[in-house]
Amino acid sequence: MRLLGALLAGWMVVAPAVADAVSMTNDPKGFRNIVWGTALHARTDLEPAGRGRNIIDYRFKNSAPSFADIPVESLHLSTVDDQFARVTIRYRGEETHKKILAYLESEFGPTERLPGQMLRGLNQQYTWRGSESEINLTYQAGTERGYLFLDSRTLAPRFNDLLADTAE
Repeated sequence: MRLLGALLAGWMVVAPAVADAVSMTNDPKGFRNIVWGTALHARTDLEPAGRGRNIIDYRFKNSAPSFADIPVESLHLSTVDDQFARVTIRYRGEETHKKILAYLESEFGPTERLPGQMLRGLNQQYTWRGSESEINLTYQAGTERGYLFLDSRTLAPRFNDLLADTAE
């Protein structure tokens, strides 16, 4: 978990094609009807996929990972101090990326197309911000790898706090 966070943070510093955040038109306030802050340990449709001192990752038990009916490589729901705070989705392929981006734009609002912005650059990043949620989509065209994070705006910052606490 720490390695993924450090890699993503480092990559974001050097990413050349970054779009500014747009206001979210339809804040999901969670994921698949699971509200941010919910304890996930008692849910029968989830199983632990990784465990740290304050962070537990879960995956859905009886279904292949998918987002908006689009197959993806992995999908994890993460809790911090037993509160649902983040969804992390990994996927591969340009076609999958196009489908996920199209879904996000239809559901949460179109991305801003600024003059001179590279929409097909080697590294693309899109962010939607709502009152309770933030969605960040990152795609690396060279490796055809994509990462999608759906975060609780109040709980997700605690991931960074925990990483900083363990680095000392």
